[in-house]
Amino acid sequence: MIARAPSSQRKTYVVDTNVLLHDPNAIFAFEEHEVVLPIVIIEEVDRFKKDLTEVGRNARQISRFLDELRLDHGIPLSQGVPLDGGGSLRVDLCENLEITWSWAGPKSRVDNLLLAVADQLNRKAGQVGLVVVVTKDTNLRIKANALGIRAEDYEHGKVEVDELYTGQNELTVSSELLDSLFADGEAPSEHAEPLAANECLVLRNGERPTQTVLARVGADRSSIQMVKRVKEGVWGIHPRNKEQYFALDLLLDDSIKLVTLVGKAGTGKTLLAIAAGLAKSADERVYHRLLVSRPIFPLGKDIGFLPGDIEDKLNPWMKPVYDNVEFILDSRVSGRSGKNRGYEELISQGLLEIEPLTYIRGRSIPHQYLVVDEAQNLTPHEIKTIITRAGEGTKIVLTGDPYQIDNPYVDSTSNGLVYVVQKFRDQAIAGHVSLSKGERSDLAELAAELL
Repeated sequence: MIARAPSSQRKTYVVDTNVLLHDPNAIFAFEEHEVVLPIVIIEEVDRFKKDLTEVGRNARQISRFLDELRLDHGIPLSQGVPLDGGGSLRVDLCENLEITWSWAGPKSRVDNLLLAVADQLNRKAGQVGLVVVVTKDTNLRIKANALGIRAEDYEHGKVEVDELYTGQNELTVSSELLDSLFADGEAPSEHAEPLAANECLVLRNGERPTQTVLARVGADRSSIQMVKRVKEGVWGIHPRNKEQYFALDLLLDDSIKLVTLVGKAGTGKTLLAIAAGLAKSADERVYHRLLVSRPIFPLGKDIGFLPGDIEDKLNPWMKPVYDNVEFILDSRVSGRSGKNRGYEELISQGLLEIEPLTYIRGRSIPHQYLVVDEAQNLTPHEIKTIITRAGEGTKIVLTGDPYQIDNPYVDSTSNGLVYVVQKFRDQAIAGHVSLSKGERSDLAELAAELL
């Protein structure tokens, strides 16, 4: 049974628009406490309802939630209605507010009205900390603090990147276990505590510490399997460090339906994912095609509308994907005679498809190897939308760097990529690897470390 705060210590959370647009379910996340929405927040949400973006969908969803609460209880929301979690929700009409701050500017400004509502409730509460402004706006939190009002970021669903599951572990094991691994490729786990399913391991011989073996926990969590060595490479791509070996092992295992690869620029996330996808689609024909996609967010100021048909418009956005495919194709024929077939030929044969994520809603994607690059720019809801598109026989690979985010509505702790890593960390059909060593070039690695 969940312990509830006594009524004298129940808090009042004044919630900002950006929180609702980030997560429409936020109004249900405050348990037994009171949620207050100044009426100007609802007006601000209304401005976004026609957008065709994720923000627009969230605006429409929060409106539906409020309308259902209105219908279910049959009383004005300004009087307050109960929520399933034991708390309540109330729409504040912003009446009889006194804004005496000389810096406040126009009284109609939404931020100032929200602070005025919180200030009024704070004075009525008579106890510091019982009224809390919840906003993702850093400057609004600073202003609230200056006024003596407690302010917090919306923490629900956040995952601290420094504490993110890495998908790797190092264990000291017996010589007998290593001998069994070399002989059979699999051995029972000696570890007293259960390891995560598909967790990657560096096994160190307890009698000869210099001897190490790369392995992986089985889906049943009770066995250990050797990581397969890829002697001939995968479409000309050879792993250069243990993390890349781990990544390829997960990418080439057909029983693992979801793989997440997290790492800084130059660690080989996208390159390995595309190479494995081509091997599984074009060579082994396990999947009908390799589908590569990425969200469309510019780095820096956008250059505006692009001329041409849809292929011309998408080409600049998809250029990083084309670069990786061309590099793989060049590596595949390096040292051989004969002409390399370009990615256009793979596309014309139906083995490769490259497209943005814009039109994925409503689709069903069966028997495909789907790589979603730059997944750190997606919200948890968008990631859910993508993964739920997976049809029978489809494998999904999500790659990205949580520290390189271009989407203004997510950050390193609230983006969809880290959310998936945390939620799927012990699922038998999912695997994860964090890559840290850059292999693009010495210059790229140095820049990633110093800049």
